Amino acid sequence: MEGFVSVVVTLVGAYLAVGLLFAIAFAWRGCQRIDPAAKDGTIGFRILIVPGAAALWPLLLWRWVSGVREPPVERNAHRDNSRGAEVAE
Repeated sequence: MEGFVSVVVTLVGAYLAVGLLFAIAFAWRGCQRIDPAAKDGTIGFRILIVPGAAALWPLLLWRWVSGVREPPVERNAHRDNSRGAEVAE
């Protein structure tokens, strides 16, 4: 059991280390490439997104590498219904 715990702790540490390195690069250059609104982000904004980018680095890396320029449009029942329904007066 001790060996298993050691492997899990090592893997989590490696994930977080890679995530932190990615997050610094992402906050500096990448965020403005996948979300044009982030282009004018302040240093405070960039510091604020580092923890989230470190945790979600595989998803953000995929979006950065694939060249996605805009955040996806949310799809839900309310939005879908409003597109097809006439506005009642």
